[in-house]
Amino acid sequence: MKNKQKAPDKYWKMQMSSDSSETGEASIYIYGDIVRWVWEDWFPEDVSSNSFKEDLDELGDVDIINLYINSPGGSVFEGIAIYNMLKRHKAKINVYVDALAASIASVIAMAGDTIFMPKNSMLMIHNPWTSAVGNAKEFRKVADDLDRIGHSSKQSYLQKAGEKITDEKLQELLDAETWLSADEAYEYGLCDVVEEANQMAASISDEFMNRYKNVPKQLTKQPKNTISAEEIVKRQRIADEAKANSAYINTILGGMFK
Repeated sequence: MKNKQKAPDKYWKMQMSSDSSETGEASIYIYGDIVRWVWEDWFPEDVSSNSFKEDLDELGDVDIINLYINSPGGSVFEGIAIYNMLKRHKAKINVYVDALAASIASVIAMAGDTIFMPKNSMLMIHNPWTSAVGNAKEFRKVADDLDRIGHSSKQSYLQKAGEKITDEKLQELLDAETWLSADEAYEYGLCDVVEEANQMAASISDEFMNRYKNVPKQLTKQPKNTISAEEIVKRQRIADEAKANSAYINTILGGMFK
């Protein structure tokens, strides 16, 4: 799997569990952004639907998948593709929200047959959004498209929650960009088991911190990772190139990004 297991700082990876004897069991870690393109040299924590599918196929025939999530979200279509891959898989899916499953990462979490959340972890849900350029007619189309995308994502929550939440209440939470505690997620049927608190810090970059409106204070105060000035420059260059490519494709093809 492209030497993913050899890199100790690789936060996106899949691996077979070494202690599984009778049943095939695998662990999947999504500890970064959900993106359209993965830059493995500089952003090893990111995952796309393509990289996810390649590694999922390489796992082979497994009966249990333990999916560990600590992600601020990202591209809506990439996330929905990952969600659907997991739903189609024959394995039992156990999802562990280690610290944060926000935005489209919370939709991916809904693929779990059983969702576990420590008491200090969070689930964030909101309506999809995008940026757009054009005239009034084009803006109305974008708004209609966002409604359709939002409806698609909403079905994932409703399917998991069953009778514990109504469509109207869920829409209210989505409209408000709601950060749910583990107990609140359990109350609404978006979590099955609430566990003891752990010490993991939520994965949320400055980009997502500034994008979301209601980020809890405890997340804004968490310590930041320190990296060298040289690496910051290189990462910024790569990020700028990726954004430029994304903007170009969005303009030409009318792609929607979250």
